Amino acid sequence: MQALETAVERLLEDGAATRVIAAMADRDTAEIRTTHRAATGVLNALRETQLEQGQTLQTLAGAVAGLTIHVVDLDIKVTALADGQAHHGQRLDQIAALVASLADGQAEILRRLPAAPDQG
Repeated sequence: MQALETAVERLLEDGAATRVIAAMADRDTAEIRTTHRAATGVLNALRETQLEQGQTLQTLAGAVAGLTIHVVDLDIKVTALADGQAHHGQRLDQIAALVASLADGQAEILRRLPAAPDQG
């Protein structure tokens, strides 16, 4: 009977120790779940931020493409203006040469005219 009582006491002690270990394991599991939920929340928030940033980058890429087209158009127009200016410069040089030729011709005509008598 003594042996049976000792065995029952041991079983009771082992049961109490098992309950303590089970409670500690339950707390550890709860902490792990809480940490896992928090990490999942952070990852989800990060994913949302990355999606928003991806959309923003797509919008910016479209804007840059539009600006690139605009800059190319402006470059074409500036080149055309420069070509036009060069052409006008050549035309002005031709006009200046004609005016100089006319002036030379007028001077030659005036030189060949007889001197007008004094009207005094």
